[in-house]
Amino acid sequence: MSTAGLDPESATSAPGASAGGTTLQTNYKQAVKGNSLRALLCLTYQSFGVVYGDLSVSPLYVYRSTFSGKLRLNENDEEILGVLSFIIYTLTLLPFIKYVLIVMNADDNGEGGTFALYSLLCRHAKLSLLPNQQPADEDLSTYKLEGGRTNRKSGGVPFKAFLERHRHLRISLLAIVLLGTCMVIGDGVLTPPISVLSAVSGINSTETEHHEHVVHIIACLILIGLFALQHFGTHRVAFIFAPIVIAWLFCIAAIGVYNIAAWNPGIFRALSPYYMYNFLRKTGVEGWTSLGGILLCITGTEAMFADLGHFSKLSVKIAFTCVVYPCLVLAYMGQAAYLSKNHDDILKSFYKSIPKTVYWPVFVIATLASIVGSQAVISATFSIIKQCLSLGCFPRVKVVHTSKDIYGQIYIPEVNWMLLLLCLAVTLGFRNTILIGHAYGLAVVTVMFVTTFLMSLVIVMVWRKSIFLAAAFLLFFGSIEAFYISAALIKVREGGWVPLVLAVIFMAVMYIWHYGTSKKYEFDLQNKVSMKWLLTLGPSLGIVRVPGIGLIYTELVTGVPAIFSHFVTNLPAFHQVLVFVCIKSVPVPHVPPQERYLIGRIGPKEYRMYRCILRYGYKDLHQDDQDFENMLIVNIGEFIQMEDAHPWIPSSTEVSVDGRMTVVGTPSRAAMRLVTSGLEEVEPPPQQSVSFRMDRPSGKELLEEQELEEAELPRLDNKKRVRFELPKAAVEMDPSIKAELLELIEAKEAGVAYVLGHSYVKAKKASSFVKKFAIDVVYNFLRKNCRNSTVALSIPHICLIEVGMTYYV
Repeated sequence: MSTAGLDPESATSAPGASAGGTTLQTNYKQAVKGNSLRALLCLTYQSFGVVYGDLSVSPLYVYRSTFSGKLRLNENDEEILGVLSFIIYTLTLLPFIKYVLIVMNADDNGEGGTFALYSLLCRHAKLSLLPNQQPADEDLSTYKLEGGRTNRKSGGVPFKAFLERHRHLRISLLAIVLLGTCMVIGDGVLTPPISVLSAVSGINSTETEHHEHVVHIIACLILIGLFALQHFGTHRVAFIFAPIVIAWLFCIAAIGVYNIAAWNPGIFRALSPYYMYNFLRKTGVEGWTSLGGILLCITGTEAMFADLGHFSKLSVKIAFTCVVYPCLVLAYMGQAAYLSKNHDDILKSFYKSIPKTVYWPVFVIATLASIVGSQAVISATFSIIKQCLSLGCFPRVKVVHTSKDIYGQIYIPEVNWMLLLLCLAVTLGFRNTILIGHAYGLAVVTVMFVTTFLMSLVIVMVWRKSIFLAAAFLLFFGSIEAFYISAALIKVREGGWVPLVLAVIFMAVMYIWHYGTSKKYEFDLQNKVSMKWLLTLGPSLGIVRVPGIGLIYTELVTGVPAIFSHFVTNLPAFHQVLVFVCIKSVPVPHVPPQERYLIGRIGPKEYRMYRCILRYGYKDLHQDDQDFENMLIVNIGEFIQMEDAHPWIPSSTEVSVDGRMTVVGTPSRAAMRLVTSGLEEVEPPPQQSVSFRMDRPSGKELLEEQELEEAELPRLDNKKRVRFELPKAAVEMDPSIKAELLELIEAKEAGVAYVLGHSYVKAKKASSFVKKFAIDVVYNFLRKNCRNSTVALSIPHICLIEVGMTYYV
């Protein structure tokens, strides 16, 4: 990796680095890329249980919601033919043509969703608002798209330059992305209630009527059970749910064929788009407002794209094209054929259209399918909140990987239980699928419109197609979605206010968190310690340097944070070796383990101050396990040797006055030999330079922290004691390099301390009331109630030093 153009700090990936844990790999996806038919079929099978549950259960409530207003059926079948025609062409144009044929091709190296599109745009234009990005990030292997498409250096257009010049446009773009994200969360709140209530209401479609309270209690119990299953993970849930969805799809398709043959074979006339025009012409305003019910036929469409990271693009496309789409069309046509002869059954059209001999089996499958229908949007909610978290737009929450084999399958406990409470509130508050449907439709179509807008930008800036083609895409699909939005907005008073309120609340939380975090970073950047001041202190920094390593956590990728001056001026002693650790996110889905660590030096060699930057993608799990310290020492040792191996690298003594540094990166010239007590010698991957031996600690040295959660922090009693040794080739090393490596090893043996700033963020006295409320009240409330930094970074409490500091932003 070249160091050219790295300003203000060059950075290089120290080979062989790891995030301190085993990086999850998508074995199935890799097999699919290798043309494995078995793996492709396995992914296709699983996708039914996760991706298509929501979309497949929409026949339960579409016709009921469409005819809930003043619209009525007449004897000439014009209304039912018009509604069916709208449903067929909506399913064809949006899920099939827009998503399956176009949008899914804009995946971000296998990842989909609103933030995946935003990530693509940020890598091909300077649109990102993440504060600590570096030019070195562009050299990541995952920065470029699979298939050979290049990054933003490969070309630009005037439109891209226009967006880059205006910061307010970049902020507006982020706000649009957050709006889409909030609507996805709204889907996660509304999908389970409407799906489960619609299915359970089938109890009252028989001769034996039950009290409505019974339906609501059953629905609530099902919802509680559904969210209780989430901690098992998508992989296990998919295998359980997939046969249910497949059985449901073939069931409704068979019932549809039966109803077409039994009631109205002429229903195929709805394939003509003329009936859409005729429907609007005859029904007028009533027909236009009924579109809010028709759009429910595409609920769950965004989940196809958002859940793409759980499966493969080809498997999701095959499942929709070959099974989901034809089964749904037959189901809707069958219900329309039944309603054309049974106008009075409109409010219970689905269950009334089922032949009595198979009613109860279908009811059971429908109830199970409604549970599965909620899984798609719940998984999508987890995925997109994880992306928000990585890009600094959501408070810190616990993220758990639920599969050792499938990369990207996650579970977020706090979000899971929050969704459950909101779902129960919606179920008990509305108690009516029609009102929930009004809210649901607005959330669904708003997300799709945001995707259309972002996709038009991708066409221009990522695919580098004509701006007229992008405008045509936006105009065609955007006008369809805007047409549905206008109908859904009419129902704001009748339940449509729910997604709007949720969107306002979540957008406020996300934006304030992003704003406060950015301002905090700007304060650090403006108040960082001058390198000139450090140089005047000398190698001892004006204090006693005691054996050991101090890991100072900071968000800065350049310079020395202001909190360091607190140590130098208030503490009598400090560690012999200092490492400034920065954990940051980059706009890519995954960062390969061997490219995660960036190692550099701060100041002259005798200062023994280094910088380590750990880069994570928005799909990566931030987890520093028990090997983090060891890998850090290995990479620093590698860096020290690389400095000597390449004389063309600027000397570390050439330090500029403002504290900038030069980081070097080249392939390693030596391998590492790992000797573990009681085991045979093993040769780990090449590209590392320091050998070490592992021994178990004694019982007296084992400590256990009751405060540390088992899933979050490494248990100290399982932690291995590591001893580093120089390789035999060290006798040929330069004496100064050998001395520095030995000093590093001695410092590691003496112990490692984690230094973290305990910050208090306050608005400046001259700030406006709105800013003071946002920072002093909302932002600080979120900071106090989200996960602590020490827990999020997996820092052992017994090794922690916290220093308080007030930020005035």
